[in-house]
Amino acid sequence: MNYAQVHPKKSLGQNFLKDENIARKIIASLNLKPGDCVLEIGSGTGILTKYLVQSATKVVGVEIDKNLVAQLLSQYSSATNFLLYQNDILKVSFKEILPGEQRWKAVANLPYHITSPVLFKLIEQRHFFESATLMVQQEVAQRMVAKPSTKAYGILSVFSQCYAETQILFDVSRHVFFPKPEVTSAVVRLEFNKPGLLNEYDEPVFRQVVRGTFNQRRKMLRNSLLAIPDLDLDLDKINFDLKQRPEQLSVSDFVELTKQIVRQISNLSYN
Repeated sequence: MNYAQVHPKKSLGQNFLKDENIARKIIASLNLKPGDCVLEIGSGTGILTKYLVQSATKVVGVEIDKNLVAQLLSQYSSATNFLLYQNDILKVSFKEILPGEQRWKAVANLPYHITSPVLFKLIEQRHFFESATLMVQQEVAQRMVAKPSTKAYGILSVFSQCYAETQILFDVSRHVFFPKPEVTSAVVRLEFNKPGLLNEYDEPVFRQVVRGTFNQRRKMLRNSLLAIPDLDLDLDKINFDLKQRPEQLSVSDFVELTKQIVRQISNLSYN
């Protein structure tokens, strides 16, 4: 790709990776095996695409920029294992674009402003994926793997660690992008192979509890739980230390608290 012909759009948060060594390192971290299929979120200039079409059985790319889509289609028109959609990843249906019954591997260099929405979408629809390997802002990566009772620990930490084995693979200098972002990046991998800690009835309440308590993270659980809409609770019947603040709770603590709340809600609905 001739970068002189590329005009990054600030509105799309475009910072294109231009270092081939980092690209190969990301591809190597995917641990691609025969039969593996890859969703590439934001194919961009194709720096990862060219390696993916050589190694993966199927590659589906999603790119929002119509100019880049035209260049990619021209460049990879002969690649029979590559399918490209011009679309917004936050609006696209995985069910429609990912054929077959197998679980896919996702890879992305995410614009910083959509990192959290994309991550939450991948987690929510994790049944489509074996793993997700994502280039994100270093600070976001650190939040994803943060431990309880630390400043970085929050909603992103709990969701990432509840549903996936989450690991920072390596940091990436700001100098290997065009244009250069203001911050360092990191490549993080989520492996969606953890046994389910929650059932389908628990999950909506779990999301309410985690978001609701962290949105008032300086308050004790007793106060923040009462402020969550649609949760009419008798906190005296919950066997949990509600004097704690949310950042003190581990993922398993949040799961246990959720299960107790669900049991109370279920009992109320039957009485």
